[in-house]
Amino acid sequence: MSEAVVTVTADAEQFTCNAYLLLGETPTLVDAGTMPGVVDVVAEHTDTLDRVVLTHQHSDHVGQLDAVLDAFDADLYAYAEHPRRTTELNDGDEVAMGDESFEVVYTPGHAADHVSFVSETRLFSGDVVVYNDGAYDDGSFGRTDMAGQSRERLIASLKSLLERLPDSVTSMYAGHGDPFHASDHDESVRAVVERALSRAERRQPKYPEN
Repeated sequence: MSEAVVTVTADAEQFTCNAYLLLGETPTLVDAGTMPGVVDVVAEHTDTLDRVVLTHQHSDHVGQLDAVLDAFDADLYAYAEHPRRTTELNDGDEVAMGDESFEVVYTPGHAADHVSFVSETRLFSGDVVVYNDGAYDDGSFGRTDMAGQSRERLIASLKSLLERLPDSVTSMYAGHGDPFHASDHDESVRAVVERALSRAERRQPKYPEN
């Protein structure tokens, strides 16, 4: 597989989500982030960008979206309505990104429009599940304490994600924190998601009150 995944927001000095560039037959950016210069980083790796695919439309995931769409004349794939959406995503859809095909899994709870993307080898989980985020450093779940969020829906989403997660998936790229690669740890992506689910099911506040 010739594909590579580049974290284009790796050098960000301000709060942003992780924006991931998949190189290959279908150059794709997963989320756009808020870092000024995202367009320049993408351009360092490819002259063409076929599409931007959104996990959800929280502000830290779409701050540079217009700039990216304008620079590359890329299509926009999103679950929820957006003025520049060219393709609507639905649960169960198949989307080409890089050199792989990814299944769209609807995973609300952190956001009503949240989706994750699962291939035979990779999971792009957005904010529904991350590896490390300060609350937990080896399997954490998206926050659900703000308006429009739901812990119960997030728990159901994690269960749905596990049902549709192939055992062959060895890498998880989350919206925050570090990517997780099974080869660097003595456990699987499934184990990380299962641990996040267990923690979410405790129904305790993710972040202690200040």
